[in-house]
This record gives sequence, structure tokens and C-alpha cells, in this order.
Amino acid sequence: MADIHENIEFFGFQFLKIPFSVLPRPICLAIGGALGSLIYHIDMKHRQIALSNLNTAFGTRFSDAKQKKIAKASFRHFGRVFADIIKVRQMKQDRVLKSISIEGTEHLEKALQEGKGALIFSAHLGNWELATAPVSQIGKVNVITRPLDNRLLEKELLQIRKKLGATVIYKQQAARPILRALKDNEMVAILIDQNVVRNQAVFVDFFGKPAATTPSLAAFFLKTDAPLVPVFCCPVQSGKYHLKILPPLKIIVTGDEEQDVLKITQLCTKIIQNQIQENPKVWMWFHDRWKTRPEGEERIG
Repeated sequence: MADIHENIEFFGFQFLKIPFSVLPRPICLAIGGALGSLIYHIDMKHRQIALSNLNTAFGTRFSDAKQKKIAKASFRHFGRVFADIIKVRQMKQDRVLKSISIEGTEHLEKALQEGKGALIFSAHLGNWELATAPVSQIGKVNVITRPLDNRLLEKELLQIRKKLGATVIYKQQAARPILRALKDNEMVAILIDQNVVRNQAVFVDFFGKPAATTPSLAAFFLKTDAPLVPVFCCPVQSGKYHLKILPPLKIIVTGDEEQDVLKITQLCTKIIQNQIQENPKVWMWFHDRWKTRPEGEERIG
């Protein structure tokens, strides 16, 4: 059974769903942005995490004022993402697709021609949920995710992901379904920009600091040789998004699995860093990215 906290979150979601079902999308996005700004001001814990992360990433390159401006914009952006995720549930598929311009479709199409499936990697940058709508027009796409702590909201999110064309694979027991999907020449999408616990991590450079990162993407590449394709979906203007599909990575393996995993994970993380640097206001700075530290190293912030 859901506890009181879960029920409060769920009914809050339902409360927003009702007006969002009838309000025009621009108004929903404006409400979402306002909610994000409100959370920035009242959620001291996550505001401090965001500012600490920005200082870790940019240090003296950005003034304190600029870092604060980016943090505020990040909260506003994710308020808008939250609003869009609610709104999209009652939008027709063609309307969702019209809100997203696409660049590089040919890269995914060419990757799938190899018959090994494709390993898509991305980050909590822009609106990764909406990205599955146009990607699913190219082929079947499976998304690897951890279920939300709130089971009631997880059911809602699962329905939204299905509507956007995604098949969800929960990461607790993901290996077999991922291998099956790639064998069937399907796409598997993994976000690799969040902190993981030390015994599940490899440490790679991220904005000049070691960051605990999942090795799973690299491990599946080494096992299957499925093309590694970077995909990012970022806002442009007037409620529109631009989906950027980059060419598959060219990887030369050495046969030393540990070193190959580290090298591949570092390469993918560097690509994500470059995308964040292009548009830092739309990355999830309030996630404690550098929480896990290498053995013997003190926590950042």
C-alpha cells in the first residue's frame, strides 16, 4: 500500500493533471516554469546541491552570480519538463512530433542496418522523455530506468512513456531483456549522467573531477558490438525541441576489458559534458552528481 507521502505526491500530480488537460500547452509550460522557480526558492537542500555542482564544474570560470542564474534557470527548465510530461498524456502523437525538429536521423538508420541493434546514450539534459517519440518512428526503442520511489506516480509515468513509444526495462534485472532487444535489432536507451554507488561504478573525469559512473553502457557494447549513438533533445524556442542524433562512436577495443570499459565510459561522459557546456541551463544540476567519491577522497561540497 502507498504511504501518506506517496498519496500526497500522487494527488498533487492529479490536481495538476486536471487543469493541464484543458489549458493550452504554452500556459502549462509557464505554470511549470513558475513552479520550478518556487521550488528553487523553498528547497534549500537541492538549491545548495545545484550551486555546489556548478562551482565544481565551472569554478572561477563563472562568477557566483552567473552560477546562481544557471541554477535558477535549471529549476525553471525542469518545471517546464514536468509540465510537458503531464500535458503530453492527452496530446495526439502527431502534435508531439510536430513540437520536435530532428537532426541526424540517418545515423540511427545506418546503425540499425548493421543488424546488431543500437545502444543510445543520453543524459538528464533538455527533455529526454519526449525524445522517445521521434526515435520510436525509426524503430522499437527500449528505455532503461529505475522505477520511481512513488509507486503510484511510477504507474502514471509508465503510461506516458508507452504513449511516447517507449518500452520500459527496469534496470534491476535488465541484462537479459537488453541483450534480447539488441539481438532483435532494437534500440536500447540509457542515461549515464547520474551518480552511482562505489561498488557499481567506474570513476571518469567529468568537468575535471572524478565522477562515479555506470559501466553498463560500455559493458553491453563490448558484449554485443551494437553501435553507440549519442542522442540529445533540448529546447529551442516557443515550446519547441530539437533532437540531435550524433554519428555512432568509433571504438577501438584493446581486449583489456577493464581498460576498455573505462575508456568507453570516459568518451561517452565527455560527449555529455560537451553537450551540457553548450546549454548548461537545461541540465539537472540539483542531482548530487559527485556524491560518491573514490576510496579515501573526501566528499565535494
